[in-house]
Amino acid sequence: MAAGSAPGWAVGALGVVCLLLLSDFISCDPQVIYGAVGNNVTLHVLKEKPFKEIVWKRGKDKVVEWDDKSDVKAFLSFKDRVHLDTDSGNLTIFHLTASDEDMYSIESPSVRNNSMFTLKVIEPLKELVLSCTLNGGNITMSCTLMEDPDRHEDLVQYSWDCPPTIQCQGGSVSSEVYVSRESDLSQEVHCTVSNPLFKRIASVTLSTCVPQAPVVW
Repeated sequence: MAAGSAPGWAVGALGVVCLLLLSDFISCDPQVIYGAVGNNVTLHVLKEKPFKEIVWKRGKDKVVEWDDKSDVKAFLSFKDRVHLDTDSGNLTIFHLTASDEDMYSIESPSVRNNSMFTLKVIEPLKELVLSCTLNGGNITMSCTLMEDPDRHEDLVQYSWDCPPTIQCQGGSVSSEVYVSRESDLSQEVHCTVSNPLFKRIASVTLSTCVPQAPVVW
């Protein structure tokens, strides 16, 4: 069996969902942004006119503020760890930690509706092991992370890649599948475990799941 390595970090985002209410007030759900522990993430905004003042907040606390008469000022744990682009309004956070996870928002007259973001900080997946057992007429395969995620376990997904000649049946949980012992045992089955930023792949050759008959000399 062999486990694949996790790819480089990336940033993903779900689109903004805006609802026009009867009162003509436009409400926007926060964008969900994913960042990797130790890496950087940028929160992008859409401006309607040039910025003259900007305040970014995490929850109710200020992250950074600026106006056209003063320099950029960062607060709390974000000192020396953020960059505010005063032209675009975008905020970049460097060296992400789990404690950075929160709701972020920008306040500025240049933004019609205050943009809000839910930042989720994700750790790389640990080593993946694909094991198999023979149960009667079926071979059951199970994908297991050597260490369960400390956080965001709900974002972890399992998928299986079986050759066209083999029919994989889902087990009681998504981390398991089974095939008939009568399948072509020379084929490989692959398991992929992923979250929005990382993935790991492991594979097993079906013949290794079936005990070999002893050789008689």
